[in-house]
Amino acid sequence: MHGQGQGTYATTTWGPLPVRQGTAPTAGALRPGRRAPVHDLRRGDGDGDGGPAGAATGPGARELRYRAGDVVVASGLPGSGKTTMIGRAVPRLDQSGRAVLRVDSQDTRERWERRLPRWLPYALYRPLVRYAHYAGLRRALRSGASVVVHDCGTLSWVRRWLARDARRTGRRLHMVLLDVEAAVALQGQAARGRGVSRYAFVRHRRAVGRLVAAAERGRPPEGCASVALLDRAAVSALRRIGFE
Repeated sequence: MHGQGQGTYATTTWGPLPVRQGTAPTAGALRPGRRAPVHDLRRGDGDGDGGPAGAATGPGARELRYRAGDVVVASGLPGSGKTTMIGRAVPRLDQSGRAVLRVDSQDTRERWERRLPRWLPYALYRPLVRYAHYAGLRRALRSGASVVVHDCGTLSWVRRWLARDARRTGRRLHMVLLDVEAAVALQGQAARGRGVSRYAFVRHRRAVGRLVAAAERGRPPEGCASVALLDRAAVSALRRIGFE
């Protein structure tokens, strides 16, 4: 995860929000963590027979609904569709009209790029971007609002930080994990015109692979109350990640 400029972060808006609530919840929305710690929603699982131990399986879901004030981490390979999913499925308000903060590293980097000369290599200002991001994430957590965080899965210390903060404040940490093939993720990087180095992609692939393997065994990441495992088809079917 990376950061953005001073005073703002990710896709969060601190100014006045529209006086309207989020999209009305769909019937039969899934509430991750209520009945099982792992929800395997990949379309390839059919009717769920033979799913991982401790996991609820099924052919996808149109809505994931969490408790207001909780933190949701969207994790997966670079190019797997996390930014698109967050932008499309996460409303700016919860069902009570309270703000939902979206912290997305891609938006953060793009904002910095627009403010700096095009010839300046990203590697030179990347530490500043990351610092600003984590400062902004800290402000989001301290606000007490519902938070959705973009994460590629390689920095386990970030999830440990989020888990500690969740325990301290009495809220819960959840993960939405995108299980997308490497080739598909690379195509996603090419489509957006920005990729990561081969070395970095291998690190991401190993880290995400460990998360997926644990979820398939019915174990959410340490500190997470739940994990929802989605493939590309399940992400396409998902219409909303909301808070109530």
